[in-house]
Amino acid sequence: VQLQASGGGLVQAGGSLRLSCAASGSTFSNYAMGWFRQAPGQEREFVAAISRSGAGTGYADSVKGRFTISRDNAKNTVYLQMNSLKPEDTAVYYCAAVLSVPYGYAWYGTKRSQYDYWGQGTLVTVSS
Repeated sequence: VQLQASGGGLVQAGGSLRLSCAASGSTFSNYAMGWFRQAPGQEREFVAAISRSGAGTGYADSVKGRFTISRDNAKNTVYLQMNSLKPEDTAVYYCAAVLSVPYGYAWYGTKRSQYDYWGQGTLVTVSS
């Protein structure tokens, strides 16, 4: 599966952005999807994930209540709605996919090592 992330940009603290990740090349509904981010000089970290059916979602504590992950399997796209953005949310955001048919409809991964396919990243900059 190929992944193309988009929607990043510059926003003031307290603002909102919606990231999109379009998938192609395989049956999108067979994949759990995740968003990760990497700030300069830091490790890539988990942000949010969603199961292949959309029934299961998970979030990092740092974004819980502010970010919402969703997917539209008819459009082969996963979204990350980011509200109440903070300067510490500044990072390159990556979408990722893992074939999750063996794990059930509600399964999703929260570790980088669980994901096999990665998009190219989109930069989010939050100014104070």
